[in-house]
Amino acid sequence: MEVRDKLFLVDCGEGTQMQLRKARSHFARLGHIFISHIHGDHCFGLIGLISTFGLLGRTAKLHVYAHAQLGGILQSQMDLFCRDLDYEVVFHAIDASQQQVIYEDRSLTVETIPLSHRLPTCGFLFREKPLLPHIRRDMIDFYQIPTSQILNIKNGQGWTTADGTVIPHERLVEPAAPPRSYAYCSDTKYLPTLHERIKGVTTLYHESTYGDDNQVMADKYYHSTARQAAQVARDAGANHLILGHYSSRYTDERVLLNQAREVFPNVSLADEMQVFDV
Repeated sequence: MEVRDKLFLVDCGEGTQMQLRKARSHFARLGHIFISHIHGDHCFGLIGLISTFGLLGRTAKLHVYAHAQLGGILQSQMDLFCRDLDYEVVFHAIDASQQQVIYEDRSLTVETIPLSHRLPTCGFLFREKPLLPHIRRDMIDFYQIPTSQILNIKNGQGWTTADGTVIPHERLVEPAAPPRSYAYCSDTKYLPTLHERIKGVTTLYHESTYGDDNQVMADKYYHSTARQAAQVARDAGANHLILGHYSSRYTDERVLLNQAREVFPNVSLADEMQVFDV
């Protein structure tokens, strides 16, 4: 996931390095990895990626956010395979049972989203911070406002002309685009109250392991159906739903897409190397 020139990785299964190379992602820009739960398809690629970063001469810190149990395992692997790293791997233990901010910078926050799977699991909610309004260049030129005052105006100040006329802030700017948000929810059984935690999210990725024909399997193995994923998106007031984590029993995932669209119209199927603009 790319946010304002920062690259974030959510989960790191086998083959992650190959996919990053196919996507022509610059490894050096990846600074933060978030692991939703300790099942192999979500974390088996982590030690290999850390090792490769070392071989490429990385020096910047790499931050890993995961359940505390993974911390000891990862350290043992690094002690065995990555003893001469020239960079620091910083491990951040997370509590999957709490919704809390685990990362923040000037442009966004990342929160955990408690989920329900066969072992402690959480999703992640990326929230963009509000942008400053856009300067109206025509007004700046008309009133001959110095460039040095533009940041002050963006932050809410008006402008007083030489004859004492006060030009309000609202006439000098245009509203910025509303902040975007992205919720990643995999793996989990259907949670009727999940929508309350992600209300108003711009884009929701929600697992859709099964279709209506395998509701019993979904309940047994703590997964969701495509229809249930659509219910979460609808109830959250999301703009867009992305389905993923399909069972291999479905050779044509369009059956899942169609079932979801009966509940929520703006649905897409996730596929390898596909890019979505939040």
